[in-house]
Amino acid sequence: MQTRPSNEILERNTRIVHDLLNRQKIIENLAHQQSNRRQDLVDSLVHRQHLAELDQQLKRLHSADLGHVLETLPLDDRLRIWRIVMDKRGTEILLEVSDAVRNSMLGAMTETELRQLLAHMDSNDLLEIADDLPEALLAERLTQLSSEEKQRVQEALTYRENTVGSLMSIEMVQLQSSLTLEQAAQYLRAQKDLPENIDKLFIVNHRHHLVGILSLQNLVLGNPEQRLEDVMARDVVSFTAEDNAEQAALAFERYDLVSAPVVNQRGQLIGRLTVDAVMDFVREKSNEDVLNMAGINTEEDLFASIWSSARNRLTWLIVNLFTTFIAAHIIGLYEDTISHLVILAALMPIVASVGGNTGNQTTALIIRALSQGQIQQDKTAYMYRKEIGVSTVNGLILGTIVAVFTIVVYGNVALAGVIAVAMLITLILAAILGLTIPIFLQKWGRDPALGSSVILTAATDSIGFFVFLGLATMLLIH
Repeated sequence: MQTRPSNEILERNTRIVHDLLNRQKIIENLAHQQSNRRQDLVDSLVHRQHLAELDQQLKRLHSADLGHVLETLPLDDRLRIWRIVMDKRGTEILLEVSDAVRNSMLGAMTETELRQLLAHMDSNDLLEIADDLPEALLAERLTQLSSEEKQRVQEALTYRENTVGSLMSIEMVQLQSSLTLEQAAQYLRAQKDLPENIDKLFIVNHRHHLVGILSLQNLVLGNPEQRLEDVMARDVVSFTAEDNAEQAALAFERYDLVSAPVVNQRGQLIGRLTVDAVMDFVREKSNEDVLNMAGINTEEDLFASIWSSARNRLTWLIVNLFTTFIAAHIIGLYEDTISHLVILAALMPIVASVGGNTGNQTTALIIRALSQGQIQQDKTAYMYRKEIGVSTVNGLILGTIVAVFTIVVYGNVALAGVIAVAMLITLILAAILGLTIPIFLQKWGRDPALGSSVILTAATDSIGFFVFLGLATMLLIH
């Protein structure tokens, strides 16, 4: 049997849905242009046939694939598909799409439709989309939960973003340590269903404190008469709800975890963290960092309105605009120098551009290291020494190259020396800034990636112009 990569299948299914939607639009447009009753009847039959074909195609798609398809569609087409599938698969699909796309889908639903959707949503799924729901409807749905579920959901909603508590599931299997393996197996068989990604059972004592874990392998292969406390593993990788989610993700990678218990400050079991939630967080965090470095404030729907997209990108563009005023002012201060030696205007961008790239390289490495917890406070001085050393080596090499270029093209040895020195100084200062900006942002309690590229590029441009033109004024203009 010949198999195809999953991404190829996904792309093929996406194209099929797009084609069906396009054909449906053509039929609808023709129907509007026809006045013949018989033709209208034919068009209506063809239209229903295409709708049925589209419905069958959507039924064959996995919810995750359908979520991907929705993210590739303009808003009108997205909502057309959403209305076909939301009654039967709404909850599953909402959990698969990005926050921006989810908001567009929820925003198009009436209050009645939202209420019907929430009625079939369990407490764990409710937590996933709680931030995107109207407060009144969320409060109404909470009143329909059992008192225990309601309390757990309300507690989970209090956890800060990017903490383990904001990612954890409150659905888990916990057993008393006094039970035998046979009793534990009977308990599991009595359940209607089990939580997803379950690879271990959490063992608690009579005070609900986590005391160990039991793998499913030990449950199946162990002696049925043995007590859980005798066969459970006591060395447990666990988290508290307030732990940093990025650090938890690193632990999942380090220990190859599928799930892990989450406890409160008293050591009582309150939830579990699963690998699918961690993977979703890592993906979202990675996307967020890319956007933040580019100066985009929040996740943006690719098919959002022009005004919405413009507003999302405007803040850091305004910041960038004001920083370019500084660079322009620096150039203006050396207007006489440039007028005496016009060739400086051609060489200025070289120094600024290489300096900006150097700073961005350092920033990218530092942001990654900070996210992985690799930089401790006592290692900051070492990082400065290393980055200054690296930029010095690169500055000497690149300075030599640009000096040779200047001599060959312009025949000016003095100018070659100036640009070589300017290149070295600019690269060293750019590396220092590239290290300082993300570290400062983190200490300030902000995302290290937030606007760092915008700030750094503007700063290195200004520094490059100032250093190069300042040296030229001192050494070349008499």
